Order: sequence, then structure tokens, then C-alpha cells
Amino acid sequence: MKYHMPGKKGLAVAALTIVVLTGCASSGSSTSSSALQTALTDRGDYYADNTTSAVSQNSRVKFVIVHYTAENEENSFNTLAKGNKVSAHYLVAEHPKMLGHKPVITQLVSENRRAWHAGKSSWQGRNHINDSSLGIEIVNKGFTEKNGVRQWYPYTEAQINALALLLKDIIKRHEIEPNYVLGHSDIAPLRKQDPGKLFPWHRLAEQGIGAWPDAATVNKYLAGRSHFAPADLLSLQQALYQYGYDKIALTGVLDEETQMTISAFQMHFRPTNISGKADAETEAIAKALVEKYLTP
Repeated sequence: MKYHMPGKKGLAVAALTIVVLTGCASSGSSTSSSALQTALTDRGDYYADNTTSAVSQNSRVKFVIVHYTAENEENSFNTLAKGNKVSAHYLVAEHPKMLGHKPVITQLVSENRRAWHAGKSSWQGRNHINDSSLGIEIVNKGFTEKNGVRQWYPYTEAQINALALLLKDIIKRHEIEPNYVLGHSDIAPLRKQDPGKLFPWHRLAEQGIGAWPDAATVNKYLAGRSHFAPADLLSLQQALYQYGYDKIALTGVLDEETQMTISAFQMHFRPTNISGKADAETEAIAKALVEKYLTP
């Protein structure tokens, strides 16, 4: 077989290839080779070079949705981990195990993958919230109902402390807006009540987790009215729609769906009275939230 000697240009290219792939005796070249190998991900039949990360990008995760499981701990785990119709990214136990001074939180689905926790849902014109959210289930039985009166189950201090740590981490990593930290009842108010009346939204907001209205702005929109005075119903519907409850009808009529949506809103932002009545305080809170989070 005839052998062809490469020219000077060919020798230079060959030498460069050898340096890139194998490095040379100098410590500087060894560092370059090591850096390249570190940036490569072996995917079996090929390598992915992760050296460069584009400037124009953000997280696919826009929402965090909080749920209660409505079951005990064992059943909650079995349903979410082994069921074929529902799942969540994280499960917070009633009394999380501690490793040193840190709580242990169960992760059931990678944040890079979709969990089936939200169901039919919407917020601010976005449907299929599963596609762009992380779901967190908290072990809590929800409520029992007797003679039309609901008895809500409280959350434990340990699980709320653990949840706060988890939420702070997720919000920071995915740059999630405060008004996109929501309950299942916010994105599906006609179907769901979780995380329920006793979930401490205000306490979490004081730690920088989620949205909460400013008291002065609420008072501005109350405009001297009693908290329980009748609201301008159409104005309330419009404020709720603008804030995110986008399935509410803008009719000025207090139909059943409007009342259920108002009740879901009250569970989040005015849990002392979740009757679903269209009162002045609820209207003022909704308008204060729109001003704080959605007004340029």
C-alpha cells in the first residue's frame, strides 16, 4: 500500500487534533484536555458537548402547585409512587425524617420530567399546567364533613418548615414569580380544595414565598366600606380573571361557578371567611393583588 506523507498544513492539523484529544506533557495542555472531557456527556452512541450554554434561555418550570394528599402517609406514597394515574415531583411527610439538622423530602419525579398532579387546570390563559409546573404533595387528610360543616386537618410545624426550605430552593433555581406559587384550588377552583383553609399562605409569604397583598393597598380599594359590604360583582369577577382565575364568567351574576371561584380565592388570601360571598374585602384584596403583581 502506497503511503502519502502529509504536507506542512496537514501536519499542523494532525498535531492540533492530538493536542485536543490527548493533551501533551505540559500542565496547561493537560488542563485543557481535562476541561473538554468534563464538558462531554457520554450518551452511549455519541457525546454531547456541554461547553457552551446559550444566553437566551430560561426554565421550563413556571409554576409550583401545592396539594394535600387527602390520605395517610403510607397510602399517599403508594398512590403517588406506584399509581398509574397520578404522581408528583415531591412528597412532604407529616413528620419528615431528619438527617442532622436537615429534613428529608421524598422526590418521586425528576424536575426535568412532567408529573401528573394538576389535571384539568388553567392560570392566566395557560392550560395543561402539568406541562410547566412542579407539583408538591403534602401528607394531610384535608377535611371531613359532617352535617354540611367541614373540619379541616392542620399541618404540622415540621412539614411546613421543610416545605418552606423546598419552595425557597425551587423558586430561586427556576426564578418563579410570586403569583405563580399556587394551590391546586387556584388552578382548578371548580374541582379542588387543596391545600385547604389551614394552609399558611400568609406565613410563607412573609418568608418571600408566594404572593400576598399589601394591607395599605387593600384599604385603598376598600375605600371606607365595611369588609362585609356587598362587592361590585362584575368588578370582582374582572379582578379575579385578571389575576389568574381565567375560567370565571364576566357576567355580574353570582352563579355557582363564580361562588366556587371566589371561595377558592378566599381560601388562599382570606381564609377566615371562605363562604364564596362577593364582599368588599374580597374585591379589595383581588384588586390589590392585580396592582402589586400585574400592573407595570
